[in-house]
Parts: sequence; C-alpha cells; structure tokens
Amino acid sequence: MNAVEITFAGQSLRALGSGALWWPDQSLLCVSDLHLGKSERMARRGGPALPPYDNRDTLNRLADDLASTGATTVICLGDSFDDLQASQSLETADRLQITALQAGRQWIWIEGNHDPGPVELGGAHLAEWSCDTLVFRHIAQAGAQGEISGHYHPKAQLRAKGRAITRPAFLVDAHRLILPAYGTYTGGLRSHEAVLTDLMAVDARAILTGPHPQIIPMPR
Repeated sequence: MNAVEITFAGQSLRALGSGALWWPDQSLLCVSDLHLGKSERMARRGGPALPPYDNRDTLNRLADDLASTGATTVICLGDSFDDLQASQSLETADRLQITALQAGRQWIWIEGNHDPGPVELGGAHLAEWSCDTLVFRHIAQAGAQGEISGHYHPKAQLRAKGRAITRPAFLVDAHRLILPAYGTYTGGLRSHEAVLTDLMAVDARAILTGPHPQIIPMPR
C-alpha cells in the first residue's frame, strides 16, 4: 500500500497515494470532494463538454482503495456530488456501483457546499461526524481540534531534478488535516494561497499524492 503514516490527534493514520485517508484502528476510509456528475453538470449548464467518464474512474479508484484496505466504514467528506441534481442524474451503472460499494459497510455522506442536503442513496447523511478524538466535516472551522476536512482541493509543489512537480496533497498540522480532492475532474488550490496559509500552522506539512507519496514542509 502506497502511504505515508502520520500520527494526528493521537491516532495513527495513513495518507494514501490515491488521496484517501485510512484509519486502520477503526477500519475507516475517508475520501473528500468526489464531485460525481461534474461532466453532466457542466454540460447541463452550457459549459465545455468533458468526456463523461469521471464517475466511472472515481468510483473504480474508490473500489480499489476499499478492496486494498478492507474498510468497513466509509466517510465521504462533502461535495461528493457536483450538485444535488447531479446526484439525481447518475447513470444506472454508477448508482448500482455505489450500492455495491456500500453493501456491508457503514457509509456516511457528509454534507458539502455543493451538495447541502440528503441525496437519494443509502447511508447516513450528516453535517459532521465524530469518532474518538477526530471530527469529520467538509470545511475547516476556526479553533478546531482533531479536525479532518476537505473543500479546498489543496495541491503542493515540489522541485525535483530541476523541475517543479505539482500534485494534490494532504495538509496537516497539530490540529487539522485537510484532504485533497478525490474526484477525477477536480481542480485544486495551491498551498501557498492565503486561505490555506492562514488556516495551517507555520510548521504544517504537505503529503503529495501519487505512486510514491511524499511528506514535505508545506510550501508557502
């Protein structure tokens, strides 16, 4: 398993190269910002046409992470759908795949700003969820402790062999952990942007995703 092991709020976690977060002690897999239905939503609103394969790719990668970890609890950390209509417009094959992934698992949809309410799929639908020392929500809050969130789609840049490499990244300090976007067609916000440097402590670290995830000081 390609992962970086970290200790956060007293818990042993693994930041996977896929962008998912694995909590072995709770058999819990957390993903954020799937943005399922983005290609459909953009076409519906007159935007540029994108190949309509994002749902399949995102769900297949999630299936791989569930198979490799054996997770029995799944937290989808908000903006799982590009909007509420996108959740209602899922193709039958995508809906059936989600149902298959949910079978035998506790599945929690956290509400996001793109999908602020229950969707017509199984699982629990919550504004936030707490377990042990951790709280899971979509958007980071001031003064939070042990907070795991998403929303910002963070990316970080690393210079290697004379060239810059930019990848989706986890951002972590003593009090909060922000996940990268998991969805196939999601963009990102670089870690040096003010909203992220203001949120994260000066000693925050970034974990770059990919086949060989790497932890570095958070670029500012």
